[in-house]
Amino acid sequence: MRFYTKQHKFFCGIDLHARTMYLCILNEEGKIILHRDIKTDPDIFLKTIAPYREDIVIAVECIFTWYWVADLCSQESIPFVLGHALYMKAIHGGKAKNDKIDAYKIAALLRGGMMPMAYVYPSEMRSTRDLLRRRNHLARKRAELIAHIQNTNHQYNFDDLGRISRKCDRNKAGVTGRFTDPIVQKTIELDISLIEHYDKLLNHLEHELSLIAKVHDADSYFRLRSIPGVGRVLGLSILYEIHDISRFPSVQDFVSYCRLVKCAKESAGKIMGSSGKKIGNAHLKWAFSEAAVLFLRRNPEAVKYRAKLERKHGKAKSLSILAHKLARAVYNILKKKEVFHPQTFFAK
Repeated sequence: MRFYTKQHKFFCGIDLHARTMYLCILNEEGKIILHRDIKTDPDIFLKTIAPYREDIVIAVECIFTWYWVADLCSQESIPFVLGHALYMKAIHGGKAKNDKIDAYKIAALLRGGMMPMAYVYPSEMRSTRDLLRRRNHLARKRAELIAHIQNTNHQYNFDDLGRISRKCDRNKAGVTGRFTDPIVQKTIELDISLIEHYDKLLNHLEHELSLIAKVHDADSYFRLRSIPGVGRVLGLSILYEIHDISRFPSVQDFVSYCRLVKCAKESAGKIMGSSGKKIGNAHLKWAFSEAAVLFLRRNPEAVKYRAKLERKHGKAKSLSILAHKLARAVYNILKKKEVFHPQTFFAK
């Protein structure tokens, strides 16, 4: 975890909401010199902090409304710190909790050098990352529709439908005819029409996203695609969730950010389980878990390697180890600017 330790004359903590923001500004001695609730208006905000612009740093908690504050501070050359929500226990604890108290706690953490920092994703690629996350949300909705069709098929004890693929409509065509009840047929037709609509949206969206990725960082995108099993969607997800591999000092920091390691809780030499499962990037966790499964397809060497892991660690853990190893490979690929080398990956 990284903390903001730079010193300034003024420290501004903001408890940020959609329509209002509570400001607390402390001086170097820790004295409160401003406590004010204002509207989330850029002009009002800049006017409020104008007397302290000489040397001020702004901090907010990492919630969904932080984008405009970060962009405004960047435009105005004001130091900005994004607080990691899961590490800011001082905000969520305490006997009393309100906007005034929260703003003061953020400012106090900032002044004391104890503000845990989250990554401020640059605006140039942030909107594309958010669009890609939205694409993944739509893909999950499509999967829910397929699951509903499969469950309905099992309710009537019919033969297995097989895989309903986006690339082939043969499976979709005969699904409705399996059912004799007209109401059930209507239900299945509704699901299939929605699936077909999602297919068109996703195909078009993925094509556009791949074109955008080639503009942002074509070299890194194609290096990621050199890994067996990492196709267009996984390559895009990994590229945009990482953004800049240099922000991770070591490969251990990177795999920890990907939620691919367990962090032990230890005190007085005693280990008391693990913690921090929700700290990190859930999208990278998903991407590398998917990549581990797809890596095994039509890859005899990978299947052999996974079998060796399975004998030693079991089926589930062997996939986790493979996902961890792929994440380390991605770190080295992006750091060294090279393509995937199977000889290096499978080397003892």
